[in-house]
Amino acid sequence: MSGGAALPRELGEFFEAFGLIIIEGYGLTESSPVIAANRLDDYRFGSVGKALPGVEVRIAEDGEILTRGPHVMAGYYNNRKATEESIDKEGWLHTGDIGMIDESGILYITDRKKHLFVSSGGKNIAPQPIENLFAGQEFIDQFVLIGDKRMYLTALIVPDYDVLSNYADEHNIPYKDKKELARNSEIYKILEQRIQNTQKDLSNFEKVRRFTLLENPLSIENGEMTPTLKIKRKAVEERYKDLIDSMYQT
Repeated sequence: MSGGAALPRELGEFFEAFGLIIIEGYGLTESSPVIAANRLDDYRFGSVGKALPGVEVRIAEDGEILTRGPHVMAGYYNNRKATEESIDKEGWLHTGDIGMIDESGILYITDRKKHLFVSSGGKNIAPQPIENLFAGQEFIDQFVLIGDKRMYLTALIVPDYDVLSNYADEHNIPYKDKKELARNSEIYKILEQRIQNTQKDLSNFEKVRRFTLLENPLSIENGEMTPTLKIKRKAVEERYKDLIDSMYQT
């Protein structure tokens, strides 16, 4: 069983090819703790499976996952306000996660509600699925989506400089260091084309319009990542504020 963090689809498929089945479940401490899980005889990588017997799950209008049943806690100890904020009058626990349920009743987690972007046009955008789409693509090491309260999406990208330098050598693109590679117009055009091809099936408001290449990777030491290697979005946006603002200048 896998829990606590998302199990990438590719990782599940990789181990399955060796005969080792890793199935993913989902839940909160407040839900005792399991809400849904894949089964050994009924699993789908990239999902957290179907709700457990006796557990109700539905998706709110804003995409938040709600659950109700005997598994939901009675409340936070001596904290009525927090309890009322988490469990509504109908008994639904608001998980804070964003997701969807397909026609088979299989639940998918797409993001945290607090991570949602709201564009200046009022569109709700979940950044994690878009970031996952690009992360691990050829030439890309790290990818941070930007766009909360902005007119369109942009991105900060840390290229895979080993792959990028090999490509530059093979195609006789001159450079001295990472800085020159990141600023090379031919390299930029190549990445721009890869991004366009990757996001062709996304809605217009989910597409990255502009991006900037960073010379150095985001790190725990610089306060840009958590110890579990999650991006600290606020810290990144503060550090690269000038670069980000420049992508929104006409």
